[in-house]
Amino acid sequence: MVELRDDIRLALDRVAFAESLGITPDPWQEDLLSSSSDRVLMNVARQAGKSAMSAIIALHRALYHPGSLILILAPSERQAKETFSKVTEHYRKLGNTVPPDTMRKLGMVLANDSRIEALPGTEKTIRGFSGVDLLILDEASRVDDELYFAVRPMLAVSGGSLMMLSTPYGKRGVFYEAWTGSREWERYKVPALQCPRISDTFLAEERAEIPPFIFRQEYECSFEETEDAVFTQDMIDAAVSAEVKPLFGQAEPAG
Repeated sequence: MVELRDDIRLALDRVAFAESLGITPDPWQEDLLSSSSDRVLMNVARQAGKSAMSAIIALHRALYHPGSLILILAPSERQAKETFSKVTEHYRKLGNTVPPDTMRKLGMVLANDSRIEALPGTEKTIRGFSGVDLLILDEASRVDDELYFAVRPMLAVSGGSLMMLSTPYGKRGVFYEAWTGSREWERYKVPALQCPRISDTFLAEERAEIPPFIFRQEYECSFEETEDAVFTQDMIDAAVSAEVKPLFGQAEPAG
């Protein structure tokens, strides 16, 4: 058991909390853990540590803010389970016993009444939750827009925080719109070259073996055009002008 003084320090310092788990954060991860922003976007390359950081933030919130409700949503149950397993792994490192049915349910309740729930991203699974204190959308670029708009009201009363993390998946969807929009999100862009655990040799091999647009998407955090697109997003944007009135759909003024 940690002493009270150390526990207070960990409650106030998420970087120290990560270090207590045996993790030395990368510079961008330190910035994220030190942030107090309640709207965060992580455009981070594969295997660069975005899910690991979200798991630490989720567990820290649950431990040091009693009665918190934390939801981890992902497009599939497998992805939700993967992120949740990182939470339980950290929880064990702190000397806590994880209930045996935790992984089956993909959720756990702590002694301080905080809850962490990991769910596959469908409206059917998330309807009924409210008062969410921290909402994490993993692989957010692949989350349906309808789901995103369905979960946002969960933060209305609680004033909860929202984190979206992903690699890009084309110039479409809420993750792309948020990343390129004007809203004051706190944004983190971390290509694979900035991750010390990914070797130059591996990246050179990947660059040679996979299509260039896939490499740019997965390792360089680039929003690429979708394969089946007839017109690029830039072409569509360039074709739209506020000065041109639509030919159809305009209501005639009353005479």
